[in-house]
Parts: sequence; structure tokens; C-alpha cells
Amino acid sequence: MLQEESVVKCADNTGAKKLKIFRLGRGQKRRFSYLGEIVTMSVKEASPHGMVKKGDVVEGVIVRTRKEVRRKDGSYIRFDDNAVVLVDTSKKEVEIRGTRIFGPVARELRTLGFQKIISLAPEVL
Repeated sequence: MLQEESVVKCADNTGAKKLKIFRLGRGQKRRFSYLGEIVTMSVKEASPHGMVKKGDVVEGVIVRTRKEVRRKDGSYIRFDDNAVVLVDTSKKEVEIRGTRIFGPVARELRTLGFQKIISLAPEVL
């Protein structure tokens, strides 16, 4: 559960380190954005030789949240940080910008259609 002005980590190798959300997923007057939603962000910190630079406007999928998510079986999943994976939405399909993903991701991404993120992640919880 993230909102505007939230600072998140980048969980891929595009070069971004910290990003700030300024536009939530689909819809007009939304307050929160949840796991698996696409948000628009600004790069606040970046490594010097990465694909993205400080100040770039990018889009990403939320893959980890500190707020717990309830599953169908009644269990909850919660992560230590808030993290996103940068994606390119200019084409018809959503494509990942990086080639590697760091850290675990939630299983809920599979049902939302992000199979590429699931396959690249080292651990799916």
C-alpha cells in the first residue's frame, strides 16, 4: 500500500536506486496503490553508468510492500521494504527494462500477468 510521495527501492539492474512515486495506477482519484500495480515515478538516486539517470520519469510495477497482503487461504505476506521493477509501457505489452531482478517478489504477480518478473526473480514468496 503506497501513496504519492512514497520513496521506494528499485529491485532491478536499470541503475536506479531510489524513486519517488508521483502518480498512482489507473484511475483518477486514488489514494493508495497496491502490489502488482503500475505507478509513475521520478528517479531520485541512480548509479552513474545505468540505463536511467537522476530526474528521469519512469514507470514501474510494485513487487514488494511493507503493508501485508491477505491471500485466499487466509495467510498474509509482508516484506521488509517497498520495491518496484521498472517497466516500459509504450508498447502494447508491458516489458521489463532491466535484465535481472534482485530480492524476492510476491506470488500475486503471476495472476496479474507479470510472468517475466516471476521467471527472473531469485525467489517467489
